[in-house]
Amino acid sequence: MPVATVAGTKVWQRRARGTQFAIWLGWLAATLVVVLSWNVISERTMWMFVEDAHVQAADLLGRMVPPRWSYMDRLWQPLWDTLNIATLGTLIAIVFGVPLAFLAARNTTPSRLLVRPVALFVIVASRSINSLIWALLLVSIIGPGVLAGILAIAFRSVGFIGKLLYEALEEIDDSAVEAIQATGASRPQVIGYAMVPQVMPAFAGISVFRWDINIRESTVLGLVGAGGIGLQLEASISQLAWREASVIFLVILVAVLASEWLSARIRHAII
Repeated sequence: MPVATVAGTKVWQRRARGTQFAIWLGWLAATLVVVLSWNVISERTMWMFVEDAHVQAADLLGRMVPPRWSYMDRLWQPLWDTLNIATLGTLIAIVFGVPLAFLAARNTTPSRLLVRPVALFVIVASRSINSLIWALLLVSIIGPGVLAGILAIAFRSVGFIGKLLYEALEEIDDSAVEAIQATGASRPQVIGYAMVPQVMPAFAGISVFRWDINIRESTVLGLVGAGGIGLQLEASISQLAWREASVIFLVILVAVLASEWLSARIRHAII
């Protein structure tokens, strides 16, 4: 039963029969979805392995300790490649994502019937495909290496930057735009003096946040041959060198924590 407040006093109100029936029907549908999903998962799960999972996990952790710290000498270059993949991929995404955002925003697009749908399609297509899928496609096209990783990060990030930035453009204060228009300014001048200053804090925050995300994503691109520290991780796991893999896991953890701290400081300084 819903609660309404009248003159500071809570009053219980009875729901209409149709509303109550719709609520119960929704709960019933949700319960059926959960039960059916659980049945599908149960049928496709080998429970004997699940029951033994804690033993296998303990055995694996035992093989990873102590880490082989001497392996660090071989990780500096892959770690540097990972940072370059994330940074260059983010910069490329900014170069293409910013114009895309202006083409997609209702208040800046040159054509709502033609240009805007195309820009929105590019944004959705970029965001719909995971960076690992992009990396798989690019490795098969241009071969394994850092370049494939950079492009995979860029293709994935274009849609992210474009979407958040065009939403920020559509939410700007129209009074500043109207004031600039009243002076007889041209369309580029209105965008440059009334719109851009309003979205610059959002743009800076979006860019730094995406770079932080790309640090995480670039650490695993090497698993599919796109360079970076993930390539060393894949090699260590395939050779069952668990003590080396534990060093890589720790390096990735430290790198992600450092990028998180740095991006938070930068966003705090900008916004």
